[in-house]
Amino acid sequence: MNPAYTHIANLAAQAEPPAEGILSRTIYDDEQLKAVVFGFDQHQELTEHTASKPAILQIIRGEATLTLGDDTIEAQAGAWIHMPAGLRHAVKARTTVVMLLLLLKS
Repeated sequence: MNPAYTHIANLAAQAEPPAEGILSRTIYDDEQLKAVVFGFDQHQELTEHTASKPAILQIIRGEATLTLGDDTIEAQAGAWIHMPAGLRHAVKARTTVVMLLLLLKS
């Protein structure tokens, strides 16, 4: 295995959520980027919060309602969102959801 890269063959398989719960797993972390995969069971949510760094959300599987500042967006697999640092946001799973969060450190 070459340590110059990270390969995950099936990202969704890294985040099977527990029944009626949320799973989060850091899959990569260095001085520039932290990647966290989330698995949400249906109807689970992360309440409104902010991040101190810019971030990217990508919905890998499922459907979720995202609150981004004052906007509400219905997102499904394939959705991609860039958020500046300090943006208020929340996630509520309408179905079982797998989501990738990239925190940009620099």
